[in-house]
Amino acid sequence: MGRIAFIFSGQGDQHPGMGKELVEQYSIAAQIYDMCDGLRPGTLAQCLEGSQEELQETKNTQPCLFAMELAAASVLMEQGVLPEAVAGFSLGEVAAATVAGIFDQETGFRLVCKRGEVMQQEAEKYQTSMVAVVKLTPEQVQEVCHKYSDVYPVNFNCPGQIAVSGLTSQMGDFAADIRAAGGKALPLKVKAAFHSPFMKEAADAFARELEQVLVKERTIELYSNLTAEPYSQDVRGLLSKQICNPVQWEKTINHMIDRGIDTFIEIGPGKTLTTMMKRINPGVKAQTVMDYLREAEGC
Repeated sequence: MGRIAFIFSGQGDQHPGMGKELVEQYSIAAQIYDMCDGLRPGTLAQCLEGSQEELQETKNTQPCLFAMELAAASVLMEQGVLPEAVAGFSLGEVAAATVAGIFDQETGFRLVCKRGEVMQQEAEKYQTSMVAVVKLTPEQVQEVCHKYSDVYPVNFNCPGQIAVSGLTSQMGDFAADIRAAGGKALPLKVKAAFHSPFMKEAADAFARELEQVLVKERTIELYSNLTAEPYSQDVRGLLSKQICNPVQWEKTINHMIDRGIDTFIEIGPGKTLTTMMKRINPGVKAQTVMDYLREAEGC
């Protein structure tokens, strides 16, 4: 198959019913959800039966996505599909760190529940939102952002796509300036200004939570959103600071490819990262976990 990496998705791909096939077809997936339900009752029900609006609440989105992603990764690994490297987009980095062995599964789930809570609290303090800017270069997007006091380029996703966070009151004018520059600003399905200074207090709170847990040696190479490089020893700093700093996703993927990764499996309920891969480097193989499992089963 090649040299494999698992890439774990972040918020935005959540939808009602996510994880249903996994729970119905794989006992190890059901076991993961049982563990999550034991720590946070109702997690499985939210994944399978929650409304789109309920799943968009950060305090719900993050534990539900983590549960689905950990279940999917566990199914693959039980079948002998073992990654040489892992990376996760935003909250996906906590799932990636768990699969990499830095946290045990219960600790990883507790952490992502706390992460969702503190980020929800910060989101409720301000009227903020996010957009994906397409068709412009990073330099062009940054130039437009500099015109505004509270609008920030935050996720460098792939060529021609950068996510921007900011005050909702400034986003209308920002979008108009983006159109004038030849781009488009597309609203994202989140209710906060993630990876921006608006999340500084959430990052600090999560850092305090990380101080209370055991951090173990990784067993799989793990890449950082903050640096786009493999993790150093500063696990707690890298995981907390990424909450209020940009996600360097395009650089991360390119660094993984430079080190020999040629096959990427997106672990999550959608195909956002797989779509990005086609723009970052169409020469490598990228596939969603559910497509991979259906193909393996001959469906």
